[in-house]
Amino acid sequence: MNKDRDSDYKTVRGLSRGLALLNALNRLDGGASPTRLAELTGLHRTTVRRLLETLQDEGYVRRSESDDSFRLSMKVRELSEGFRDEQWISALAAPLLADLLQEVVWPTDICTLDVDAMVVRETTHRFSRLSFHRSMVGRRLPLLQTATGLAYLAFCEDAEREQILALLARRDEPEYRLARDPLALDNLLRKIRHRGYGENFMAWNQEEKIASIAIPLHTGERLIGCLNLVYVAKAMSIEQAAERYLPALRRTAAKISERMLEGDALA
Repeated sequence: MNKDRDSDYKTVRGLSRGLALLNALNRLDGGASPTRLAELTGLHRTTVRRLLETLQDEGYVRRSESDDSFRLSMKVRELSEGFRDEQWISALAAPLLADLLQEVVWPTDICTLDVDAMVVRETTHRFSRLSFHRSMVGRRLPLLQTATGLAYLAFCEDAEREQILALLARRDEPEYRLARDPLALDNLLRKIRHRGYGENFMAWNQEEKIASIAIPLHTGERLIGCLNLVYVAKAMSIEQAAERYLPALRRTAAKISERMLEGDALA
């Protein structure tokens, strides 16, 4: 038994070996013979052949009749069908946010749109010594009062923005007033696009002592969410925060985008 594991159960070697084969095939351009796969995984060729036949029976690999090579089938995509962009972001971004925290110290969040609000998917609030909050994952942030929400509205596609604003404009609460003032909102979003980031300086009534800046996260041309940095407003102005921390935020956003594209390519 592996004493380093929390579980009392032994590792299922056959499963581990089968996953190793799937990973090897995933990295290869095209198919591979059992001999080649044995070399890549360090498994005996007879074991590789037996595992490949099992995976073939289950529909995850197929064998070429012409050269006896094996390759992944379309069924492997079912393994990621329930893994949405939000989960990809959280899984891929967590270690990058940890690295970012070492550089900026203030807490940061990854947020994605959920109908009429931005939702925190990953955060360093629980690790930052400068944060007042420890439980942020799942918290909903208003679109018109937060840096993250305004950044998303500024950089999303026109059709998506129009649908979101039409939904918000039908609400009577004061926090949605800006959605009913297209001229003021358009000017604000133009400013955000020009500067490259959204901002909030004590504008959200639930967090009146807080300020933040936020930048968009893209996968290629597609907007997938936003990355923000949150700080105590009295510590610095928005301009000071942008000058100090935007370069680090943008480097992290670029790394997240790169890893998301790599994940899409492997899917």
